[in-house]
Amino acid sequence: MFDLVLANGILIDPEKLIRFTGHIGISGGKITAISKTELPGVRQLDITGKIVCPGFIDIHGHVELDAYCGELSLRQGITTTVGGNCGFSPLDINGFFAKQEKDGFIVNQAELIGHSFSLRDKVGIKDPMQPATTEQLAKMEYLVEEAFEAGACGLSLGLAYAPGSSDEEVSRLSRLAARYGRIVAVDTRMATGIDMYSLVEAVNIARHTGARVQISHLVYQYGTGMMEEALAVINRARADGLDVRFDSGMYTQWATHIGAALFQEDYIRDNGWDLQDIVAITGPYNGQRLTPALYHELRTQAPHTAVVVLTGIEEEIYLALTHSFAMPSTDTGAYAPGEGHPQIAGSFPRYFKKMVAERYELTLMEAVRKATLLPAETLGLHTKGRLREDMDADLVVFDIKTLIDKADFGLPDVPPEGIEYVFLNGRLALDHGVIRDAKAGQAARCIKPVYDYQI
Repeated sequence: MFDLVLANGILIDPEKLIRFTGHIGISGGKITAISKTELPGVRQLDITGKIVCPGFIDIHGHVELDAYCGELSLRQGITTTVGGNCGFSPLDINGFFAKQEKDGFIVNQAELIGHSFSLRDKVGIKDPMQPATTEQLAKMEYLVEEAFEAGACGLSLGLAYAPGSSDEEVSRLSRLAARYGRIVAVDTRMATGIDMYSLVEAVNIARHTGARVQISHLVYQYGTGMMEEALAVINRARADGLDVRFDSGMYTQWATHIGAALFQEDYIRDNGWDLQDIVAITGPYNGQRLTPALYHELRTQAPHTAVVVLTGIEEEIYLALTHSFAMPSTDTGAYAPGEGHPQIAGSFPRYFKKMVAERYELTLMEAVRKATLLPAETLGLHTKGRLREDMDADLVVFDIKTLIDKADFGLPDVPPEGIEYVFLNGRLALDHGVIRDAKAGQAARCIKPVYDYQI
């Protein structure tokens, strides 16, 4: 007798690439049976006609134990989110995971160790244009090893936020990631919106260190008419035997804080950005387009204000996400209710709606694979992203015919429709939009390497 049986669902198996009507038995937080014949359960849920697949894995987020941000992720069908991206993370990775293991959280969380904010700040580098000294780099290496031993799933480089980071910093820390079999996630060091050298630099991390590289939010970086060239660079790297892959979202407009180095006046000028195309999305000026006066006020008095840059070409989104090694992501972050970018609530439903149901860019099977198995394999999460026995019972049940994102600019946190149920570790967390369990999520530590490292 199983604790719970999901009966009569349309099961999507991204490993075997098959779909069939069947039943899933869950006990002890694990998938314990998958069958085409009926299964006995203490509790039965009839999900006839609904899609059942592994829970979505958001490989690029910034949840970091923020409950509301986690809730918006759960409502999208995300069961595991990966934080610490763009060079910003908690430094005490073991403590971060231990808190989840003790208290639970609304979604499972994996974590990267962040270089460009967190590690550099910890060793005393306050100027984003300043490279690390030999002593500071040695301290960072120690902290990275400590994080990997605690289960951090990789190193994140926010090179756009710390342009002064030296090649030696990047190389030595990336070699540690390679030795541990962990990824290096790279927010590339773009000088302008047409700077392809920044992508070549990221590829060269893989070429020169042996690390596995994941390029962050590709459309936000190269979605201004450069996507075909960017994909050609990635394809060439993969043809050369390098493990380079990437994540990308469903929007061209991207967000970050106004105090970042990339909003210096010369950078804005070199990119040809108009201040009118930069909009505040947090704080007292939420929704207002920048003027010269407001730009200077926020840069000097409120540098943590989040802004969105209205840029990019929509067709580049779909071009990027059809690539075999592309993974959908949210780039979500912590915002107050009513503030932020619609990616925080709409990304994954929008991905399935646009890519599968409307544009037929991907089959449902391929779309599920990119959102589940591919990120699990990329990170080395060996019990997630798979629909088979002994895997974690992280599952999403949705109706592909009614699935739709409702969030938009100005209404960024409106939840989607069509997500029927979400299960985390065998526990019902979301039931037709109602939060049933806000503590079902656990730490997703990466302990075993993805592969054996070869010098």
